[in-house]
Amino acid sequence: MIMQSQESLEMLVMVSRLLSSKLDISELLTTIMRLASRVVGAERASLYLLDEKAQELYFDVALGLPEDVQKMRFKLGEGVAGTCAKEGKSTIINDVAADARHSKKADSKSGFVTKSLLTCPMIIKGRAIGVVQAINKTEGEFDETDKNNFEAFASQAAIAIENSRLFSSVKEEKRKMEIVFKRVKEGAILTDVDGEIIILNDAARTYLEYEKYKFSNVKSAFPDFTVQPGLDAALASGDVAFNFELFREKPKRFYLSGTMIKLFTEDKDGNSSVEGRLWILTDVTVQRLEERMARNFLSLISHKFKTPLASINGYSQILRDEAQAKNLPDLVKKSSETIFSQGQKLNVLVESLLDFVTVDSLEPASLDCLEFNAGQFLTELAEGIRGGLKDPGSVLIKVASPEPVTLKADRKLISAAIRSLVNNAIRFNPAKEKLVVLSVQARDNAIMLSVGDNGPGIPGEELDNIFQKFYQVEDSFTGQIEGWGLGLALVKKVAELHGGKATARSQLQKGSAFTMILPR
Repeated sequence: MIMQSQESLEMLVMVSRLLSSKLDISELLTTIMRLASRVVGAERASLYLLDEKAQELYFDVALGLPEDVQKMRFKLGEGVAGTCAKEGKSTIINDVAADARHSKKADSKSGFVTKSLLTCPMIIKGRAIGVVQAINKTEGEFDETDKNNFEAFASQAAIAIENSRLFSSVKEEKRKMEIVFKRVKEGAILTDVDGEIIILNDAARTYLEYEKYKFSNVKSAFPDFTVQPGLDAALASGDVAFNFELFREKPKRFYLSGTMIKLFTEDKDGNSSVEGRLWILTDVTVQRLEERMARNFLSLISHKFKTPLASINGYSQILRDEAQAKNLPDLVKKSSETIFSQGQKLNVLVESLLDFVTVDSLEPASLDCLEFNAGQFLTELAEGIRGGLKDPGSVLIKVASPEPVTLKADRKLISAAIRSLVNNAIRFNPAKEKLVVLSVQARDNAIMLSVGDNGPGIPGEELDNIFQKFYQVEDSFTGQIEGWGLGLALVKKVAELHGGKATARSQLQKGSAFTMILPR
């Protein structure tokens, strides 16, 4: 008895080693079939897997069975195997002919005579994934020792099958990911936390001349490019996604828009940590060159307008004053007044267009950045804006609890952006009593400059568009407001020049809040 137990243990150890060495599912199932009969000394063995959708058992591998038998399926609860899978319990039948549970379908088609059966479920996490059977004990009858050994074998087989399936699933997902990764039009680079490159697709290889430089870390992937903001800023960023720009002057102008996305993993306690980064590179050369041409065109047109506008406004003012002084006919008075007022409006539009073109053409290196107290700056700015209002009684501009926050930035540009936000808050607000609130906060590694109002608010579907150039919320919602739709685009540009971003929150009939989030 001790000798038999020793042999059984050695057999199970050998079986465990064999099964754990197989990851290919077909090879594994064939190995299980060959070992199953040896474990308990049976003539042959059968292995059924469970089709969970159909709730049926089927032969995945059937050694020595005719083709029509291999195609047979058994419902859960049908036959000995079906009952075993349904109940999750092992069964010993040493006289099959006397047991009503035995289905004779397989025997009748194969010509094989089943005399005795040892049937065990293969269970993973409390659910049966299949059944393994030992058929016809070669010497004597199946007993409890055989059952115990076979259950141990079935347990090992179940684990091996589940591992093989997981491996195949991961392998297939990896294959699909690589296909998508390589075929996407954008350049894509997958790195670990430290920037070591795991995989990069063909587009990225082409954009960055990989065959020439053979870089292994993303830090050395852009030797010919100017990166804005710098790559160190992207790697140190606390944001899940970080946007940056790449520019190369030679052999021809080449622009790439980049996004770095953090990839997270969770431990067993649900705590997440960064395990890698995905870098997406999009060729935006055509768009950037078109923007540059448009900027040059707008600058040219704006400058060309200034000289004739100066003449129109100057002479129209003389005509208006002469018409009033000499009491000329009403038609002359009205015409000269209209020409002068419309000329003044056009002059404001041209000046605002020139301001935007000037800011839009700036680069971060050209900023005149100095340190100043942001709270005091907002207070002085609010007082200056109040002093220039035509109807100061209808507008309340206040600074909410200014914090003593030190901001390093281009003061003139920040002032232009805040003024633009305040002007919008007044112009787009039809309320009789307009409220504008300026505030500054320091959070983590960012400083937030905000302008809030009690205006009509902005529809949610518009919030993603309002920072685009020349975009305005439709007239039927805001009322006809003269302008280019460049105010918020200027705010966005100023924020980006400082390495930050502009955001907006709004609630209909309650107001809006626009924020410039700048790095500390």
